[in-house]
Amino acid sequence: MASVTCRTVSSPAHSPFIVASIRCQLRPARLRAPSPSPSSSPSQQNHRRTFSAQHARLQTQETQPMRGRFTYHVAASFSAKYKKFDHLTNVFPFNPYNRIQTDKKRPKSRRPASGQDAFFISRVGDTNAVAFGVADGVGGWEESGVDPADFAHSFCDYMASAAYEHRSDGSGAPLVPRALMQRGYDDVCRDRSIHAGGSTASVAIATEDGNLEVANLGDSGFVHLRLNAVHAYSEPQIHAFNTPYQLSIVPASMLARAAVFGGAKLCDYPKDANVTQHTLRHGDILVLASDGVWDNLFNQEILRIASRLMMGIGAWKSSDDGIQVVDSLRRFTEPDSLPQTRLSLQSALAVEIAGAAKAASTNQRLDGPFAKEVQKYYPQENWHGGKIDDICVVVLVVSDNSKFSEVQSKL
Repeated sequence: MASVTCRTVSSPAHSPFIVASIRCQLRPARLRAPSPSPSSSPSQQNHRRTFSAQHARLQTQETQPMRGRFTYHVAASFSAKYKKFDHLTNVFPFNPYNRIQTDKKRPKSRRPASGQDAFFISRVGDTNAVAFGVADGVGGWEESGVDPADFAHSFCDYMASAAYEHRSDGSGAPLVPRALMQRGYDDVCRDRSIHAGGSTASVAIATEDGNLEVANLGDSGFVHLRLNAVHAYSEPQIHAFNTPYQLSIVPASMLARAAVFGGAKLCDYPKDANVTQHTLRHGDILVLASDGVWDNLFNQEILRIASRLMMGIGAWKSSDDGIQVVDSLRRFTEPDSLPQTRLSLQSALAVEIAGAAKAASTNQRLDGPFAKEVQKYYPQENWHGGKIDDICVVVLVVSDNSKFSEVQSKL
């Protein structure tokens, strides 16, 4: 990402530009899909939960019954572009009853191993609505001595805290993704430890009544899957090829040089994000990801991954009326229903998609979406294969609690 926006502070020197990535080897991940079995052991659950998705530490609270009609099962998977992908450790299974400690800033040592990509998952206040998102740090800032991960990870930390601490003001107006994005951006700009940097952002909130709103700025994005089909997906926001919309903090010295020597200043803010609304149904899958996924996998490839897993474990089933979702997904999504050697459905989906994107990024023979775009706009480049990048995926699986109640009433 070569362009920057014009929020000013005083600090470092040269303008960011796109840093060439290097190719690395990947061992394909092996994953067994979840199926009904005895409970996992506490030691195995602790092994999977290797870090906090939100800043500071998490403290587990007593599990409570879910309120509202819909329950959301969320997990993330990730891989830094210079690291091998490990399907056992590069995964975060979200527990909505973990409490976010908002009084401290998370140190770098507690960040997930996602490179310059970041993510967050949080309950919204005392409701069972869920806020989640991804941010892709602008790698070009490295040439100015700035760690691009600082902006992206802090941005996500601040959004997680804002969502968790949110309380209705009595007006009945709910928290929406664009406002949450604005809150995170404002907090980053006030953070004196962050002098420069930037990121794209894709932020979503799923409410208790099954409504989903997504605010997307830049080339991170989402795909919404329903009954073995791509139901909806985002379009990237770009100023030009490989120049996405992005939030940034730009030092005043850099803007001054741009004014003297020329160069466009792109001013992108949360208000520029594209906002879409969706109605969720039982068994729907939402995949939110950074461009490390979208540059290497087509939507139909993600659908095939999800379909193979959902059909393989019996969460989706064929019938005379087409593909149907089983009435209860609990035995696939909840930790207490899973054996210690298995991932939950949401974790398995996130790991499979991240692993496929990682493998495609290092494949020099199979052209992915980014290669197709380069060939379209710059045929003289002769670009083939995938695009090495950090990868971050958040997957949400929707459960309709009324379906489970119907099953219980029949027993």
